[in-house]
Amino acid sequence: MPQFVTRYLQLAGLAAAVGAALHIAIFFGGPEWYAFFGAPAGLVEMARSGNVRAPISCLVIASFLALLAAYAFSGAGIIRRLPFLRLGLGSIAAVLILRGALFIPLIVWRPVALSGVCDCRSVDAFIIATSALCIAMGVGYALGAVAAPDISPKPLHGPA
Repeated sequence: MPQFVTRYLQLAGLAAAVGAALHIAIFFGGPEWYAFFGAPAGLVEMARSGNVRAPISCLVIASFLALLAAYAFSGAGIIRRLPFLRLGLGSIAAVLILRGALFIPLIVWRPVALSGVCDCRSVDAFIIATSALCIAMGVGYALGAVAAPDISPKPLHGPA
């Protein structure tokens, strides 16, 4: 794998790991942290009232981001090769690039479509930054998917 792709995957993995840690910190930071980082108003209220959905949401997102980090680190050769590495990197790339590319147009034209995901009614610096970050990370995962060695299972029998 080219050195540039390896470094890019390392940075994408680091960004995902920081995101996972941040979501765990939000859980401990309380309702003000949920609100500051753009959680939907309903989720902030759940955090205020002690509803378990709020911390579960943070832990699910943190787990997802940790999985993204693991795939980036695996593609970069930092940790052992994970199953379906090329497929995983490609799928993650597609999700991140779509999230980055579609979030801003959805907020502009159909903000209600995202009301369950964020408390975003208009495009602001946070939305622009997170969208750009998702696209940048997605490009790294895409490069990793293309550059990842294709390791096919060995046949059980010799040539027939």
